[in-house]
Amino acid sequence: MEQKIIATVGGHQITEAEVEAFIHSLPREQQAYVTNPQFRQQYLEQLISLHLFAQAGEDAKLEETEEFAKILENAKRDILAQLAMRETLKDVTVTDEEVAAYYEENKQQFTKGETVSAKHILVDSEEKCTSVLESITSGEKAFEDAAKEASTCPSGARGGDLGEFGKGQMVKEFEEAAFAAEIGHVVGPVKTQFGYHLIKVEKKNEASVAAFDEVKEAIKRNLIQQKQNAAYNAKVQELKEKYLQK
Repeated sequence: MEQKIIATVGGHQITEAEVEAFIHSLPREQQAYVTNPQFRQQYLEQLISLHLFAQAGEDAKLEETEEFAKILENAKRDILAQLAMRETLKDVTVTDEEVAAYYEENKQQFTKGETVSAKHILVDSEEKCTSVLESITSGEKAFEDAAKEASTCPSGARGGDLGEFGKGQMVKEFEEAAFAAEIGHVVGPVKTQFGYHLIKVEKKNEASVAAFDEVKEAIKRNLIQQKQNAAYNAKVQELKEKYLQK
């Protein structure tokens, strides 16, 4: 099938296929823009410039320099090594049975610690914190409305909602109060380095083992990495025996 010719540089015809190959060789973050005509034109200009400089280098007989020969030698080494490593690793696979077996044998790795879901109100003084607490306990205001009105934490806009968190994620004083609180009860003032808090725990979740479906892809990636490392190291030892002069 005849390819559309985009430009000709010194006798070399740059085809649509070459442009596509060049774009796909770019860093992944740049490839997000490949459908934009402006960016595609920019990449085309880059490719044309590449050929222009290559042609200039050829005309200047840079291929005959010692520097070119050394760079070419290193590039050949790197390419051969990459292709050989790819051959070594191409048949490394992990079965569903291996993934399931690993999960069953290592469930302790996938234990999720105890968590709570909570809301809080943060203010800068104990007096203000106590005042807000009184307005909540008297029924004058709902906790969420008080959070929107008084809290200096960005979560105040969400009624003080912090979502779910486990131990080690919050400062010590806040964590201890939250995990000790009864569901639905407002506790505080709790002093931390940030100020004074009122805390309302919505839900408590006991420690549990993550479901297999939650972790199976991570297990598979880990096992493939382990197998690839083992295959690589074994091949290195084999090649040392074959090629390394002692």
